Order: sequence, then C-alpha cells, then structure tokens
Amino acid sequence: MTSGYGKGPGETFLGSRIIPEVELMSKYLRGLDKERFRCILKAVVNAIEGKNCCGEVKAILESGTVPEEALNHIIAGMFGLLKEALRLPKSTFKQEVFQEDLRTLRISEEFIADFSSVVFGNRRPLESVGTPQVADLPCIKEFNWRVDVAISTSSIARALQPSILTEVKLSDDTRHHIEIPISKFQELRYNIALILKEMTDLEKKSILKIQA
Repeated sequence: MTSGYGKGPGETFLGSRIIPEVELMSKYLRGLDKERFRCILKAVVNAIEGKNCCGEVKAILESGTVPEEALNHIIAGMFGLLKEALRLPKSTFKQEVFQEDLRTLRISEEFIADFSSVVFGNRRPLESVGTPQVADLPCIKEFNWRVDVAISTSSIARALQPSILTEVKLSDDTRHHIEIPISKFQELRYNIALILKEMTDLEKKSILKIQA
C-alpha cells in the first residue's frame, strides 16, 4: 500500500526503525482498560497542545490502576507516536495507512480508533506541529573569525590578551562585529558542553515522570 508520504517497503510512518518508546508503549498497553487509556491519551494531547497535564497524570498515578513505570512508558510512547503522526500533512497521510501501521505495532483496534480520532479528527491538536510557523528573520550568510592580540590598548589588563574577532553577515546584507575575550569563549564552550551533557542525561529519563 502506498501512503503518499514516502514510506518504503516494510516501514511504518515512524520510519524503518521503530522508536523504542513506542515499542515499549505497545507492550504496556496490553491489559490496559479503555477508560484508563483515554485518560492517559487526553493528558498527552493536552501536553502536545502546551497545556499543563501534571494534575491529570498525578491523578492517574494516584488511582493505583497503572504502575508508575508503565505509565511513564505509555506517556513517552504516546507522545512520540502522536508527534510523528502530526508532522505529516493530512492531505497525503491517509487514515487507513496510519491504522494499518498501528496494527503492525500490535496495538489493539479499540486503541487504534482513539489514536485515529486524535490525528484525523476535527480537533486535531497542533496542526502546525510538523511545520511550525517561523518568523521571517534573517539567517547567517557568512561567518568569519580570527584571533587577535591587542598590543596597544587603554586598558593595561587587556594588553597582549588574545581575543576572538567575529564578523557575521546576514541574509539582509547587514554585518555585525563581535569581540569575544578568550576567557569568555572558554566559558561559553564549557556551558555548551554542560548543556549537551544535561540534554543527553535527560533523554535517558522517562518524560513527565512524577517526582515524589
């Protein structure tokens, strides 16, 4: 069956490699009753729409009907599945193809109907999730840099201290010059490395996990 969005043989709309979170979600959905499923799905849709869903998730957890580990995996899988599905335009992404892909993931028919309602229904959340509206801002056209050492300066502290001089040319033909002291550049490099490490650590954790 041809989907219209470039799906290759043996692939689902998620691509050739299924997102691990979605695989785990499929496992934990087995044995989950429909009412609880809909409560979790509603919380995830609210999160996608930018609403605060912590109260809903906490209520589900406190009900004792879904273990915390299972809830974390279900939420992460639903979020990943819906995020990818909502990126695809309804004009080319067909509902029957979406449903068949969910069957491939061994998701039950009653849950498939609810997922389809979110992706293809009248209240489809975040229509622009895959193609966000970005302001028409100038982008970087050229970037040049060099290391400079100030030999003559009014500040003794800056004399013979190296710095990085950058010139940025934007698509609107404006030019911006920035001088970065080596100490500040090293600080920037350290902070970027720290942020990347924290992002990596965060990716290893289940999203929306309720902390006691």
